[in-house]
Amino acid sequence: MVASNGVSFVLSLTLSTVLTAGIQMYRSALSSSQPMTIFAGYLASVLFLLVLTAISNLEMSLFGKHFQSKLTEVIVSLVIALFVAAGVHRVSITVCLIFSLIGLYYVNRISARVHQSNTINPIVANNPTTKKRK
Repeated sequence: MVASNGVSFVLSLTLSTVLTAGIQMYRSALSSSQPMTIFAGYLASVLFLLVLTAISNLEMSLFGKHFQSKLTEVIVSLVIALFVAAGVHRVSITVCLIFSLIGLYYVNRISARVHQSNTINPIVANNPTTKKRK
């Protein structure tokens, strides 16, 4: 079952709020050991994906179905996640950045596969690599 943009916005905003509150409530436990610090960075990267989803779905609800996220939305979502990770530990910031970039890569890859268009690449079309001689 596919959720509409409005429903997905509300769900991702609610989940990101609950996740932020959980990270802040348990920040002493999350900063107690090295594996927990890395886990806090991972949770902050999940927060990044949830915030990015919320912003994108809000924009798609307001501006139309074919509106795409720009670099500014990605940066805003990443800054929010990094600030939440900074509340736990400095190592969590680095782990959050690494996991967020990996997650962004896979989201971009999935999005390209789902929303791929059948346009011809103009560089390849105008640049033939082989020519036949008479």
